[in-house]
Amino acid sequence: MKGHSKLYQLIPVLDWIRTYSPADFKGDLNAGITVGIMLIPQGMAYAVLAGLPPVYGLYASITPLIFYAVFGTSRHLAVGPAAILSLLILTGIGQFADIGSSRFIQLAILTSFGVGLFQFLMGIFRMGFIVNFLSQPVLSGFISAAALIIVASQIRNLLGIDLPQTNRVLEIAAGIPGKIGGTDFFTALIGTGSITLIIVMQKWKRTFPAALVVVVAGTLITALFRLDRHGVSIVGDIPHGLPTFDISGFNPSDLQLIFPLIVVIALVSYIESIAIAKAIAKKHGYQIDSNQELIALGFAKIGSSLFQAFPTTGGFSRSAVNEQAGGRTGMSSVFSALIIILTVLFLTPLLHYLPNAVLAAIIIVAVAGLFDTGEIANLWRTDKKDLAMLLTTFLVTLGVGIEEGIVVGVVLSLGVVIYSSTRPHSAELGRLGNTRNFRNVKRYSEASVDEDILIFRFDSPLYFASAENFRETLETMILQKGPGLKLVILDASSINHIDSTGIHTMKELIRDLRLRQIALFITSAIGPVRDKLKTTGIIKSVGRQNFFFDIEDAVSYYQKEGVEDSDYSPLQTNI
Repeated sequence: MKGHSKLYQLIPVLDWIRTYSPADFKGDLNAGITVGIMLIPQGMAYAVLAGLPPVYGLYASITPLIFYAVFGTSRHLAVGPAAILSLLILTGIGQFADIGSSRFIQLAILTSFGVGLFQFLMGIFRMGFIVNFLSQPVLSGFISAAALIIVASQIRNLLGIDLPQTNRVLEIAAGIPGKIGGTDFFTALIGTGSITLIIVMQKWKRTFPAALVVVVAGTLITALFRLDRHGVSIVGDIPHGLPTFDISGFNPSDLQLIFPLIVVIALVSYIESIAIAKAIAKKHGYQIDSNQELIALGFAKIGSSLFQAFPTTGGFSRSAVNEQAGGRTGMSSVFSALIIILTVLFLTPLLHYLPNAVLAAIIIVAVAGLFDTGEIANLWRTDKKDLAMLLTTFLVTLGVGIEEGIVVGVVLSLGVVIYSSTRPHSAELGRLGNTRNFRNVKRYSEASVDEDILIFRFDSPLYFASAENFRETLETMILQKGPGLKLVILDASSINHIDSTGIHTMKELIRDLRLRQIALFITSAIGPVRDKLKTTGIIKSVGRQNFFFDIEDAVSYYQKEGVEDSDYSPLQTNI
């Protein structure tokens, strides 16, 4: 039984397939068809954004869905091409190969393999926690900047004007005034009309396949009136047939070349997927295994790269539609993949006259909502430091580059973690009226303090990063109390860990207080901390009678019994 449980954990499909019901089938079929129809134009659009032929977007919408359905723990996450990853591929691989060339395509597919391997190993070694170092403000700033870059990059296709193909928004903006006069009328009409139709239809019904409607309408209009002869750029011939197994372009030396891109995509794609998966899972009352998700996403990318797919991830809009359309299990993703398979087998010739302006419109509408004005407004009210991180990441991504923006964001996140670790919160406590409650005197002006007692609470583990701040802060409070101070009560309720540096700091504190003839009481120490204090001699040195359950007990004991220097024994110097 235990072995079965382990197997179900490694291959979740074996678990939910046992109880699969007709009701599940009905919901999954409806959701799978809906998402599959949605993926056809979206996949092609994101392939174009990535600098790849449109058919590769269809390839990337088949095998990843099947692999994730087998190994993923989310029942609703819809995996496939994503705008942010497409932009990362365009800018990252564009440094090493001409966009759209066979070398470019080879590196894009190899990137999928590299990202998958990286995520798989992270999952095996249970390293999902690493993504916690990419904070929400940093991610929001990066995505908002990327959204602007994506929109700017599609103006050339939307209006049919000759603009530089770059990820620098300022360069694109600078080129628009001089080129706007060359706007192709029919291209602009199709592009702006497609945007309008998609927005109107989505407002009417979110699950309605608006993108597919504009693809069909744009293709029919262009074909009937042969607008391709009047300046409208079209997709052209799209190969039909399933992607073939191909590892001929897998060169280990190329993995080293694109390794920075692999790391960035691995982190960004996992964060995007896990955030969506957890949000929907919470709504439906089931659990997401973060490390198994890494393994599932890794398998999806590794397996799909063998069949000519570029990197994919879970998409918010697709996953939301999957849930709203009735999806219940990973089988909905399998049905979506079947829709794409039918498309590449039989329908690609019908997409010959599909205007690139329609694909540009689909991309622009999809990413417009990624610009997070709500988060900016919220941080302006609540947290200026996080707002500064968001804006810094946003400006670096926008002005310098995609990869540079994410690197700066990670460094900022780490910097905040390190700074917060070295400058934790602490407080002097005072009694509230005649109660047993003690609170921060800076927050509760009515809290009373005694001239001869300092009650100090330290809200952090006492370890190498925070020990110096502990001593400095406490020393400042002791000096402020003046010569009348007789007792320091350390409220250790928030100290959940103490290391060797913390022990040395405690011993120094005890020596210093003795020289000043100030007693030390310790209250509310949790079990693991008490164990450490015992094994290192702190409890014996302070005196067992000077450890208390809470602050009230310590204060009452002092007021009744006072303190005796003889209660202290010599400090042990070994740890």
